[in-house]
Amino acid sequence: MWVGLDAVDWARLKHNYGSAEDVPGLLRRCGGPDPDDAGDASSELLNLLFHQGGWVCSAASAALPFVLRLAATPQVPSRCAMLELVAMLAAEAGRIEARFLDPGWALAWKQALPELLSLLDDPEPEIRRAAADVLAVCDSPGELVLPALLRCWEAEDDLATRLELVLSLGQAAMRAPVGGHGVEVFDLLRGLLDSPQAQIRLAAVHALAPSDPDLPARRLDLMLEAVRDPTIELWRHTSSVRTGVLGIHRWAAGLITGPAPTFTLGLLADHHDAEQRIGALAQAGRLLAQWRSPTAALLPHLLARLDDPASEARFRAAELLACVGPAAAAHADEVATLLSDTAARTTRKRQTVGEAALWALARMNDPRCLPGLIELIAGTCSGFASTSAHYPATDLHHVVLPALHEVLGHVPDHAELLLPAICGRLDTATDERLLNRLCDVLADWGPVAKAAVPQLLGLLEDDRTWMAAAKALAGIGLAGNGARDLLLSRLRAAGPHTELAAWAYWRVGGEPGPVLEVLGRSVEERRFRHPALRKLAGLGSHAAPYADRLRALTADTDPWTRVEAAHALWAATSDTETAVPVLTAAVLDLTKGTYLPVMLPALGHLAELGQAAQPVAHLLRDIPDRDRRLRTNGGWRGFVQDENIRAAVGELLSASGPSA
Repeated sequence: MWVGLDAVDWARLKHNYGSAEDVPGLLRRCGGPDPDDAGDASSELLNLLFHQGGWVCSAASAALPFVLRLAATPQVPSRCAMLELVAMLAAEAGRIEARFLDPGWALAWKQALPELLSLLDDPEPEIRRAAADVLAVCDSPGELVLPALLRCWEAEDDLATRLELVLSLGQAAMRAPVGGHGVEVFDLLRGLLDSPQAQIRLAAVHALAPSDPDLPARRLDLMLEAVRDPTIELWRHTSSVRTGVLGIHRWAAGLITGPAPTFTLGLLADHHDAEQRIGALAQAGRLLAQWRSPTAALLPHLLARLDDPASEARFRAAELLACVGPAAAAHADEVATLLSDTAARTTRKRQTVGEAALWALARMNDPRCLPGLIELIAGTCSGFASTSAHYPATDLHHVVLPALHEVLGHVPDHAELLLPAICGRLDTATDERLLNRLCDVLADWGPVAKAAVPQLLGLLEDDRTWMAAAKALAGIGLAGNGARDLLLSRLRAAGPHTELAAWAYWRVGGEPGPVLEVLGRSVEERRFRHPALRKLAGLGSHAAPYADRLRALTADTDPWTRVEAAHALWAATSDTETAVPVLTAAVLDLTKGTYLPVMLPALGHLAELGQAAQPVAHLLRDIPDRDRRLRTNGGWRGFVQDENIRAAVGELLSASGPSA
């Protein structure tokens, strides 16, 4: 097995962490008798040779023949892991640019291919599956691999391996040149659409979809029958898919593009298997996260799952109703019935169904969420997140609850009823992080939170808590006028948070001079200038002495700086000639369906400009009616982003006049 291993100058070769001199030892450990040590070694080898991909290193080319020898040796405990590594390297080699591919890889792969093909005849089904998976993802032309795959298809009797072979045949048949077997393969795959085995039919749809993209939409019935069939468990044993119901639902749904909810509605039909019902809700979340139009069709099915016997299904249904929020407000009564449902998920946070219902009612602005929120403010343990969590916008819906302060941020209309609880908590809380978050809520609520001013004045005197209090008072504004002297003393003391003290001092009714001086320094000295620029805009014409600097910053390389500088310049000087083009440039990609967080404040600033923003308002006039969601985040946050950006465009259209 190790012939030639020591002849390789491994120290000269490179992997993801430097010199490859440690690779021979790892290879030998992968072939050792101890399964645990072999598993550890194979994981380390994968990390060294592949890590996160992006290139194929010289050590990978040199290790390839030895990795395949390990995979071909029956007594080696890490055989499947070796083939998994080969699959990852082979797939990466076909994806990356030539400059990231080791020059020795092509020859190493050519020499290794016969040994890989021979593994299709291995006595172990899992090895045959893994070999077929490698042949599916590699970039070898179809003419080199199709004959062996077809021969094995005829002989194979293991059902999971047959699924793998179908997928491999489909992918290999797309890699030209395919030789004389291409037509044969596609005839075989089309015939398998009528196979008596549901999962073979599903595999055939997947195999044919790249060459016939409309096929999945035409055969939704076939796909639904397969993914709802008990034999779906076969896919857990495959090498390439290796997942259960939720994963197969997502995998199959990935073949269907666009907002049409037909496939998802089929999944949502009642099923005796709780995992199927939960998977259907996961797919509903996936569709709703990307498109707005399916909401009306899916809503009755989400409501039907509120009384599902499986607590996870009830939780997911309530969480999705929270995501669509205002669109489901007419059904708040059904959601409210779950407030007392204490059934918990099996996740680490153990969120309950009742907590998901509370969040949904908050999103619907329904006052029945208030008793629960008051308890949470008082310190009741819960499954709500302790910190803000952000997830990327993908085709997967992240089922999470927000942090308490984020829930409170959605119910400013009920601030008066919640303030006594918040004030009580401010009096007793010792957790500075909690104090900061509650003060953030008060700042966001603004003047309606004025009842909290006495507690904030007390916090302002404490060196540990004054910053949180100052932020809240700045948001509340003139009702916090009693804090002027305390804030002025904080300002005069100087220190790293002088800007906050100066801003809060101005907001509660102080003189503009101190904040102008501090903000001016921040704009000049800081790398991230936009928070100070936003505050300068709040000073209006008082900031006019900085007009030249603001005008220069409208050409900054940072989009946030450009947007806030343009707004501050307009607020200080009424200069729309400079501000409008800068703000327009920041939001123009909305017309292409692209959303970036900086666009939301830019739209708000444009709305302030009124009729001067008519040209950009005209360009954006159809945005509120577009179907695809505008978001950068996943989970509930993506839904809120979409609502906010559409509302902001609507406000711009109203503010800029009827001709928009």
